[in-house]
Amino acid sequence: MSDLQTRASQLLALHNSGTTLVLPTVWDAWSARAVVDSGFSALTVGSHPLADSRGQKDNEGMTIDDAVDGIRRVTGSVDVPVSADVESGYGLAPAELVERVLEAGAVGINVEDTVHSENKRVRSVQEHADYIGGLRQAADSAGVDLVINARTDAFLKPEGTYEDPLAEAIERLKACEAAGARCVYPVKAPSADAIRTLLAELSGPINVISHPINGSAAGSLADLQALGVHRVSFGPLLQASLTQNLKDIVSPWA
Repeated sequence: MSDLQTRASQLLALHNSGTTLVLPTVWDAWSARAVVDSGFSALTVGSHPLADSRGQKDNEGMTIDDAVDGIRRVTGSVDVPVSADVESGYGLAPAELVERVLEAGAVGINVEDTVHSENKRVRSVQEHADYIGGLRQAADSAGVDLVINARTDAFLKPEGTYEDPLAEAIERLKACEAAGARCVYPVKAPSADAIRTLLAELSGPINVISHPINGSAAGSLADLQALGVHRVSFGPLLQASLTQNLKDIVSPWA
């Protein structure tokens, strides 16, 4: 467990270094090694690209066993801290989820508030915060400062779901921070102004999704750095961009 704690401490320090941490989102040993060989000091496993690589569906179309198998293949292939998207937890109690993730070698997790396996219901503010708090307690009991990245889908929901999606996201993420999240993820925050407000209202690091070529809703990496964004990930967008490149390469041979 000491090696896991060392990597967890490294990952947490990267979130609080005063610079923008870019965690490329990978899905297998090949993509993980390519990212590390390019100079990155940490990475994250995305549930969407992992599911696609396995011929399965995102939104908990994989089982926890499927997800852990993919995570373990990544962590076993590189010598850097790895975070992993575990959707809403695959129906596991916090202690069991933490145990499974740590056994797979990950030292960070991304946990969302939409429970796709339960007809896409959204956890209440308190329910999601309680789940995050349970994860924090389990990780602390294991002696590993697991970097819990608490995600809200407030900006993804259909128009009219929330009177003020930005205010909803802030309320949810503040509760997650209080429960022990080490980073929070307002996925698809729609603009630089929204991100600026989130940064002002929240006390810890936030994660912003970006396309590796086209940038984010708030602009380029330089723009995100200027805003003071702590962490950037790619979600399924890195794999998607490679898909088009692959088509371009092979289509002349068809």
